[in-house]
Amino acid sequence: MANICPGCHKGVLKTYNFHGEMVDCCRQCGGIWFENGKLNAALSKADNGDENVSFEESLGQLLGRSSRSCHQCDRSLHRYHLMESYHVEVDICHSCSGVWIDEHERTKVVQSPRIKQVLGELNAKPGAISWVFQFLLKMPVEFNLKPKSRPLITYLLLALNIVIFAAYGFNQASTEQVFAQFAMRSNEVLAGHYPWTLLSHMFLHGDIMHLVGNMYFLYVVGDNLEDVLGRAKFLGLYLLCGLAAAAAQIIADPASSVYMVGASGAIAGLFGMYLMWFRHASLTFMILIFQKKLSPMVFFAIWLGFNIFGLLMAGQGVAYWAHIGGFVMGLILGITLKEKVMHNNPMLALLSEPEVKIVR
Repeated sequence: MANICPGCHKGVLKTYNFHGEMVDCCRQCGGIWFENGKLNAALSKADNGDENVSFEESLGQLLGRSSRSCHQCDRSLHRYHLMESYHVEVDICHSCSGVWIDEHERTKVVQSPRIKQVLGELNAKPGAISWVFQFLLKMPVEFNLKPKSRPLITYLLLALNIVIFAAYGFNQASTEQVFAQFAMRSNEVLAGHYPWTLLSHMFLHGDIMHLVGNMYFLYVVGDNLEDVLGRAKFLGLYLLCGLAAAAAQIIADPASSVYMVGASGAIAGLFGMYLMWFRHASLTFMILIFQKKLSPMVFFAIWLGFNIFGLLMAGQGVAYWAHIGGFVMGLILGITLKEKVMHNNPMLALLSEPEVKIVR
């Protein structure tokens, strides 16, 4: 009876090599039993960014008595969170200090040292510099994974928009000439005129503040999205969201002769994808003098609310339908590509698990 699995109570535990440590594994349910010290030793040898793991000495919250019993000393196990902000449950024997993990917890436990490091960065409190920055500029500060590669397409889009604006934006006559040829007007496009403006309008801006606001948000979300998508796909989806934004504005107001310019619609599409893939991220929101970290869900709900309010108030000069159309396209792409993105980015998938708890 001593070798009967404490997890399924059906299989027999057999010796198994787990990251260089000999442990007991149930061939039926896949659960693993670590004798005292072997979990730390195995995790220290695994590829997880930490060669000196000490989880057994610093587990998270005690959750109570487990329904399982230790197969060695026959005493009840106790349930613990593996870490304070990573609520993967493990079973511990208080008598012999053994640890039991279920099969579906293997990857989560092995990568827990890397999760711990990332959570330390994600759960950090906003500093004084970020407070001053946001108080003065009213722009959010992002807490997210650092990209693994340099976001060259994001930098290219930033440079292109800035250079184009610098070429015309400080001269009224030049602005009028450029807008006449490259800004989008719904009635002209539907009449078959200036079809290229469906694309070119994304690279024009009305004034310096319009440019700065769009470029900042492109910088905030673009690097992470480019990192998980790859450069070519990121550029393609950015342009697709911009086209969807233009289509939404045309459908909403087909007779309009008002110029539509700006990258806002395309960037709104990036918001939609960011919301679907980076639930662990935080964006700060300034309420008077109080800086508060918000989840992407809450932050973009506020952003969307402002756009819907502006639409209902029939605000002039802002293409609210373009923002909403781009955002909806981003959500659709985010849902459609989520499984593939998570498969190609294991750490992103782990951070999307419900066991990850972000402090905001």
